[in-house]
Amino acid sequence: MKPNALYAPRLAHFAAGAALALAVICADRASAEITDSAPNGFSVGENAHIAAPSDKVYAALIAPQHWWSGKHTFSGNAANLTFDAKAGGCWCEAMPDGGSVEHMTIVFASPGKVLRLRGAMGPFQEMATTTVMTWSLKPAGDGTDVTLVSSTGGYTKGGLQNLAPIVDHVFGEQLARLKAYVETGAAAPN
Repeated sequence: MKPNALYAPRLAHFAAGAALALAVICADRASAEITDSAPNGFSVGENAHIAAPSDKVYAALIAPQHWWSGKHTFSGNAANLTFDAKAGGCWCEAMPDGGSVEHMTIVFASPGKVLRLRGAMGPFQEMATTTVMTWSLKPAGDGTDVTLVSSTGGYTKGGLQNLAPIVDHVFGEQLARLKAYVETGAAAPN
């Protein structure tokens, strides 16, 4: 099955509820922000404090099969995600039919400090877009302050600006799942 057939219903569902999602984001997650939005791209930022040292947070970050939501995979199962945390490494997904998906490529890895990836995740793979995603980890008090900044640019019919609230919501959900996984050993159910 083509990726667009897998993701199109999900993207349409999210797009239809973008206003509601934005309202929920603004009400429940003061640490989330759409920092810029235009027809040719957007940037979103997410922040969380995780009660664990930065090396533990980084180790969890590079194991998305434990905390990423299966709802936001092509296979429907986060256990199919793999991550090769070195420059040129792949954040990939195995497909049930023997196929595979490259979500992003690691372009900068500094264990316990910074992880930067480049690529096109999910439905963005069929658009003429590229995303740069940077995870920054800084020791703070009893744990680590984690900042996720994601910037997407390129072209898609109708412009990219309307997708910013959706992406912000999805990434906010994933950061919350990472926090839960690191602090409790279990992410929220898919």
